[in-house]
Amino acid sequence: MSAQGSDRILERMMALHPKIIDLTLDRVWRLLEALGNPQDALPPVIHIAGTNGKGSTQAMIRAGLEAAGKRVHAYTSPHLARFHERIRLAGDLISEDALTEVLDECYRANGSGSITYFEITTCAALLAMSRTPADYTLLEVGLGGRLDATNVVAQPALTIITPISIDHEQYLGDTLARIAAEKAGIIKRDVPCIVGPQPDEAMEVIERIAARLNAPLLAQGQHWHTSAEAGRMVYQDERGLLDLPLPNLPGAHQIENAGAALAALRHLHLGDTAAEAAVTRAQWPARMQRLDSGALADAAPQAELWLDGGHNASAGQAIGRHLASLPKRPTHLICGMLNTKDIAGYLRPLAEVADSLTAVSIPGEANTLPAETTAEAARAAGLPASCAPDVRAALAAILKQSPDARVLICGSLYLAGHVLRENG
Repeated sequence: MSAQGSDRILERMMALHPKIIDLTLDRVWRLLEALGNPQDALPPVIHIAGTNGKGSTQAMIRAGLEAAGKRVHAYTSPHLARFHERIRLAGDLISEDALTEVLDECYRANGSGSITYFEITTCAALLAMSRTPADYTLLEVGLGGRLDATNVVAQPALTIITPISIDHEQYLGDTLARIAAEKAGIIKRDVPCIVGPQPDEAMEVIERIAARLNAPLLAQGQHWHTSAEAGRMVYQDERGLLDLPLPNLPGAHQIENAGAALAALRHLHLGDTAAEAAVTRAQWPARMQRLDSGALADAAPQAELWLDGGHNASAGQAIGRHLASLPKRPTHLICGMLNTKDIAGYLRPLAEVADSLTAVSIPGEANTLPAETTAEAARAAGLPASCAPDVRAALAAILKQSPDARVLICGSLYLAGHVLRENG
């Protein structure tokens, strides 16, 4: 069956609810009940929430588990190029036939009921995972935690909360404490929770909720520590010290993400092979991804081309630190963002390390910021800025002036997905 089978069903699912995001679990519980409650038949679940680093942490855990010989389901969102990227069954991306089958089954079971696209596709992922043997299930929260469609597993093996920062305020609240309360909604009674580095305001909320639920915390800075030393990564907990290569995912922030992944693997009593694989074998596209092949890369043979989908102030800070750590080279941004994001907070740290920004609108996205609005925000942040009709035109304009430049395409996972499809 061609990819059009699942595409047609996904298009129909978009019309089942007037809102793209509508946080509640009522519709999910109704459909899961109609499907026979597949969430209760999953292999042991590791549930991951947070503002930044969820996907990278999940990728590192998966790499470690698979190196230890474990079969691993994984669910993530959004996808970049194809919807199938969201669902891995025992290590492999879901096939077109399997995806079409579970989507169609969920569509029929839902009937005329109202349900969001994310909710019904999450139910489809859970259904597919429940029918495929595996050793572990990795579930990444879509938005928030407490009312997210993934928060339906009564007794996960482990929960993880990666760094929390301000994002999605219109859905989660406008303070760190409120956002942390939503993220910490994945904590379950008596289930250990691994916690990455947090602002004090967020950590206080997490500790309070964990104490109420008698959930043991394994927190960075208290129960485990990570650092970079002499070109290596050092991880230490009560079990001892690990001297490892630096994570293969670029950026100093990946050391923190790796720490959470290692804490999870150590809690599961997996050994050094799993730990080293977590930091050396993880693959996670559009997170400071170097584009060294494909159509766009071929059009820039002398340039250094990068792609990143980060889109909030914390992501901007992490990207800025990474760019500052690279060898000096003229650095130019191609940026497109959604109108729901804090563009000023995102661009402020990048203005310190980039020479210019070329703004684009994100193709096919109703909520894209117009290119000129992005350019105006860049100028306000101190970056010389211009507009281009698309990424390819922006790249050509930059290379005409500086053929050996470092070019970072950034600002949105939706833009990153478009770039990956175009690059081939």
